[in-house]
Amino acid sequence: MNEVVHYHLNTFPENITFKYPWRNYQKRVLDELSKHLTDEHLHVIAPPGSGKTVLGLQVMLEINQSTLILTPTIAIRNQWIQRFCNLFLQTSTAPNWISNNIKEPQFLTVSTYHALHALCAKEDETDEGIVDEDNFKDLNFGTIILDEAHHLKNAWWQTLMALKTKLQPKVVGLTATPPYDVSFTEWERYIQLNGPIDTEISVPELVKEQNLCPHQDYIHFSYPTQSELSFIYHQRESIKMITDKIASDAFLVDYLLSHPAIENPEQHLDWIYDQIEIYSAILIYLSGNQQELTDFHFKITGNKQRKIPPLDKHWLEVLFNYLIFEEKKSNKEFSKHIQTVEKFIRMHGGIVGRKVVLENDQEITQYLKNSTGKIESILSIAQFEHNNLGERLRMVVLSDYIRKEYLNEEIEINKLGVVPIFEHLRRNLNSTAKLCVLTGSLIILPEAMMPVLTEVLHHRGLQLSTTSLPYDTAYVVIHLSEKLKHEIVEVVTQLFEEGHFNIVVGTKALLGEGWDAPCINSLILASVVGSYVLSNQMRGRAIRTSQSDRNKTSNIWHLVSVDPTRSDGGEDLKVLKRRFRAFVGISEREQKTIENGILRMEIPYQFTEETAQLLNKRMFQSAGERDQLSLQWNEAIQNGVEITEEIKVPFDREEKNFHRQKKLYYRASMGYLLLELGQLFMLHLMDFYEIAEGFLYAEDRNELLMILCLADIGGLFYFGKKLLKTIKIYSKYRDVTKDLQQIGDALLRSLIQTKIFYSKPEELSVKTFVNDYGEAFCYLEGGSSFEKNTFVNALEEIINPIQNPRYIVERVHQLWAFFTQKDYHAVPEQLGKKKKTATIFHKYWNKYFNESELYFTRNIEGRKRLLKFRFNSLSSELSEKAERVSRWK
Repeated sequence: MNEVVHYHLNTFPENITFKYPWRNYQKRVLDELSKHLTDEHLHVIAPPGSGKTVLGLQVMLEINQSTLILTPTIAIRNQWIQRFCNLFLQTSTAPNWISNNIKEPQFLTVSTYHALHALCAKEDETDEGIVDEDNFKDLNFGTIILDEAHHLKNAWWQTLMALKTKLQPKVVGLTATPPYDVSFTEWERYIQLNGPIDTEISVPELVKEQNLCPHQDYIHFSYPTQSELSFIYHQRESIKMITDKIASDAFLVDYLLSHPAIENPEQHLDWIYDQIEIYSAILIYLSGNQQELTDFHFKITGNKQRKIPPLDKHWLEVLFNYLIFEEKKSNKEFSKHIQTVEKFIRMHGGIVGRKVVLENDQEITQYLKNSTGKIESILSIAQFEHNNLGERLRMVVLSDYIRKEYLNEEIEINKLGVVPIFEHLRRNLNSTAKLCVLTGSLIILPEAMMPVLTEVLHHRGLQLSTTSLPYDTAYVVIHLSEKLKHEIVEVVTQLFEEGHFNIVVGTKALLGEGWDAPCINSLILASVVGSYVLSNQMRGRAIRTSQSDRNKTSNIWHLVSVDPTRSDGGEDLKVLKRRFRAFVGISEREQKTIENGILRMEIPYQFTEETAQLLNKRMFQSAGERDQLSLQWNEAIQNGVEITEEIKVPFDREEKNFHRQKKLYYRASMGYLLLELGQLFMLHLMDFYEIAEGFLYAEDRNELLMILCLADIGGLFYFGKKLLKTIKIYSKYRDVTKDLQQIGDALLRSLIQTKIFYSKPEELSVKTFVNDYGEAFCYLEGGSSFEKNTFVNALEEIINPIQNPRYIVERVHQLWAFFTQKDYHAVPEQLGKKKKTATIFHKYWNKYFNESELYFTRNIEGRKRLLKFRFNSLSSELSEKAERVSRWK
């Protein structure tokens, strides 16, 4: 390594100042900086467009030590240096104490995560996770700034942790999207590197400050093309052929009946407890083939009602993955038979690699993701937006692949990509719409703007060489020299801002992260990437404010190809639901509310072609009301002060007015209870009748008694059945409202006593409420962002179905003093790692509920309890899990 030369700098040169006034939220972070840095970390969440780069640079100056800035890409690396020079040093030339090469570090070094890892990884090791600390022995930074450190490869994380351990620097973590959707272990790793979240700058706050524009997400639904539909139906038929055949295999039924865990379960409890899902699949398969199961199987699963879930694709997947790829082949007959079964499943496309896949066909999923029906959606959206905005339209369409081979007018468009989209728009869009292709290796521009482009490039000392499209001379292809590549994107972006063309089709690789074009007022995400993080980065391109259009609003369009063979819309819609967790916007469902998640778009659970058409019509109607969008944001912003992370527990009924329904069921249950009491009173009428029998004839008495008995039996049957039903429904309401508050209180007290939370107890409180859809919400009021996120993560673990926790706690309560209800919950991982903290949680749990048990699951008794609960939760009534949501409150 070259000798490190810092040009004798021990601090940054004096009088380096940001040239603009600080925004309110930026100033807030800077004013609180010393408090945040008490743990040697500053961790800030800030969306695209919030100015987190300049915020990070000012923090760097205030810490005033040699600094290493790490970024995900070279483009963003260069952007940090450019911003520092232009906005702080007020020069276009970087001084010699700034380096962009980690191998030649200076007082300020800006590099990529990949470059740092390449420097530090052992060159002769096949394990890329091995870090050679000798390679960074000369690195000596007092501050490390981590830009977007949320999607690091495992090996990169190891390198960073090794460097952090060696240098013991102050760490500044800046990200637009924290990885809320990862496992607890990954989240803990993320926090270990960046430190607890200190502060979050929210989207509504930025819209309020007029640093982001009012915007809304919309969805356009399409159906696969005829050829795609043919493939999908063929695949479904193949899967049906597989499931029909393997669901009733007489040989396998006999084989499974002789399985040690089925034949002698008492002697194989260890295997059963270790293989709960496989054991469940065997029981379900045998039950589905009308085989009687011994009482012991119901006993160990706690299945008192002897109720076995139906045999479906999921359980066939679990079972046959076990039989084909895991079960020992010591039995020759079994080995021969299962090879035949495997060959049959594979021949019909039910095995991908070494995995049986029946439930979510991967080939169908890929067909839907890349459906060319989406190109028709793009055309419909482009026509709609162009008709609305005309010359004011600044639209960007982002796709994954260029597909240059489609630069041919005679080729049928049957794939999704930049050139196919451009070609379809060129052929079918109104001729007044001017198109552009902008990628790293292909640029196509309107021929009419060549004089302007030539002049701009001439002033920069660059020559332009072009070729007309052979089938449309209105467009030209730019020949990209190495010198031109470095500046052409910036120049084309400038001309886009000026309106020389109004629709750009490009790749997410070039335009998705780091590209800055504040003029964008319509974005179509034609990328198939469902990543929580990347989708938010792409969306961030469109929501920036524009100096040239103070009244800018922005529409962000998402594309879904509906699977006609699935009533829920299919896998493409599932991917979109995951995307929608990443960003907040105006709710179409609840007036004057800002929240995340796809529910705010009022998407139904059941899909038909007519449903898709009606939704598209509604989306276009709403998207056309841009003048209302600013008013909606302003009204919604007035209803809150910050984004709050909450847990939402769904209520699986479709009535929209939950509170009215709750009241109705309460009145009904009370009414049926009174009627039941009336029936009991009728039974005692016979006693009263005995007293008055002297006043009646004997034959009249017998006839009356018969009538009373029949009426009473009929009344008990009719009203008793209704009473039980309404009690069950009402008890469900009780669970999602009252108990959620108590669970939250028990969790909060535990987190305070175990010193996981450091805020003063009186500053923290648990809040719950129920909306008109019956969804119950719970969140932590007060405390730091770290504490709020920790609370929500832990609450989610408690409420959702048990996976494999170290400890389980029982929940017991009495309903109207007549009925005892029991349920079981995971002790959240952060409290369940040690017996001491789990016991503290149990203590507070008992304070809010009746006396209950705490079960350790890593012994025989605990695993038995875990098996019982997990097996019985297979048929849970809730169709949706509890999930974390973000709401402006």
